[in-house]
This record gives sequence, structure tokens and C-alpha cells, in this order.
Amino acid sequence: MTKLLIARPAPPEVHEALQGFDVTYREDSAPLSEDEMQDALRDYDGVLATLGDRFTADVFGKVGMPRCKMLANFGVGYNHIDVDAAKAAGLQVSNTPGAVTDATADIAMTLMLMAARRAGEGERLVRSGQWSGWEPSQLLGMHLTGKTVGIVGMGRIGQAVARRCHYGFSMDVKYFSRSAKSVAYPAEHISDLKQLVAAVDVVVIAVPGGDDTQHLINADVLAAMQPHAFLINIARGNIVEEAALIEALQAGTIGGAGLDVYEFEPEVPQALRDLDNVVLLPHLGTSSREVRVDMWMMAVENLKAGVAGETPPNLV
Repeated sequence: MTKLLIARPAPPEVHEALQGFDVTYREDSAPLSEDEMQDALRDYDGVLATLGDRFTADVFGKVGMPRCKMLANFGVGYNHIDVDAAKAAGLQVSNTPGAVTDATADIAMTLMLMAARRAGEGERLVRSGQWSGWEPSQLLGMHLTGKTVGIVGMGRIGQAVARRCHYGFSMDVKYFSRSAKSVAYPAEHISDLKQLVAAVDVVVIAVPGGDDTQHLINADVLAAMQPHAFLINIARGNIVEEAALIEALQAGTIGGAGLDVYEFEPEVPQALRDLDNVVLLPHLGTSSREVRVDMWMMAVENLKAGVAGETPPNLV
């Protein structure tokens, strides 16, 4: 019988969909250890893994020729998997792109509003018991409606953010990507990243993670931003040079930031946590039950196709 490993606690819908398979359901929410990953490749026909399960070239190399033929990633980002090494070892790799788009775009808007309107500071003030009542000049932030947003990466998620900004907040849209996109609203393509960030009030990072985009947002890019502008990261933590961002926030050379991801996640530096001009969320991008179930079921369909020797719907 085909053996499958589900690397995180799964909802009932997954159990129902995988009836008829020999399935091991791991009940630990922590990432797989290196030994667990090697055992998974040796002992199972298919593995449903996710962020934190670092299937590196070294892991594949220590296994040799694995039994496993399918690695179905739960999530759109898969930079924790060495896809070339997986393919060389005979595995197919998939992800769950469509299910996460709107939920991640919603978190971008949450961070934009929280950072621009200083909502995190306000909530902390109320919880502290120090709020003395309404004042005309208290916690004055930036009015988001009518401002200009710069989207770094105009794929599915970037376009979903742009739509919300244009139609919901009457914002002008500019974007940085490899090529111009055809969209149903006004949007200016800018091919120089520094030129983009210098021209906008909010920068939203929506590019994929990986070696090509590591530290794409570095000290030079941050220095090009306007002093009132906000940086929003909903993509991958290592796209932003975290030390440079902390320095910019401490110096007040940018208006602030909103982060859902971190360079060394789950570690968040104390220096970042001490700052009031940054909103920090615990990677909530897809955190709704409906979206997560959709992701699970997409990953399951990929997994079932792969172990059957078919091409999964979302092959990467």
C-alpha cells in the first residue's frame, strides 16, 4: 500500500481525503528534524511538508536514491526545498499557489493600515492603562487613501494587493517586476527598484523568496525611500536585510514598517521588538480556517497525483 507522511497536524478534511492510503499523521507542529526528513525520504512514497522543513541538497545526498517520489509543499513559497536536488533524486515538488493569494493580500492591507495609522502603538497605549482620552494631536499617522503604493513583484499576490489599493483606497499604483503586466487598472511599471521606492508612500514586498531575491531590500534601497514612507513585507523574511531595516527604523530615515515575516524566523531581534514604528505579526498571511483547508486540499491533490505517477496540478 502507498505510504504517505503528513508532516503537521491535519484537519479532518485531509484524513477523509486520504482514506485508502497508509498514512502517518505527525502530531508535532515543529519542523521536521534532519533525521526525520531522511527517514521520510527513505520510508514513504510521498511527503506533505511545509515551511521550516529544510529539504536541502545535503539531506537528499545523505539518502541517496529515496523511496519517496513526491514532495507536496503546503504553501506557495518553497525556498526551503532544494528543487534541483529533489528532481535529481527522482522527486516531483509541488506547492499551493492559488489558495493563498487573497488571504496574503488582506494581510498586506492590514499591515499597511496598522503601520500608517499607528494602530499597534494605539492598542498598546490602551492596554497599558495610560490612555487619558481623545486628543486632537494624539498618534497622528499617515492617511492612506489617495497615496501612492509601490509593489515589488507583480505576480498573483502583488496584483491582488494593487487591486485593493486602487479600488479600495484610490491609491496610485506603481510596480517593480521583470516585465510590464497587463492589468485592468492604471499601474506604472518601473524597472529600477530604487527609482520605485523613491516615488511611493508605501512599499509592499511581494516577490518570491530564494537566492535571487535575498536582501533585495538592502541599506541602499532603504536609503532611497522617502522619509515618511512605510515598508511592508508579506513575502519572505530574507528578502529584507533585517539589520539595515532596524538601523533605518531606529534612525527614523523611513516612516515605519509592517512585517509578517522575518529573516531568521521565528527569531525576531529584540532591537526590532523594542521599536514603536514597526508592526510585527506572527506570519499570519494565510491564517484563516477556510484558506488553510483550501491549501491542505490543494496539497493533498498534488500528493495523490505524484504518488500515482502523474504530474501534480501545481508542479514547481
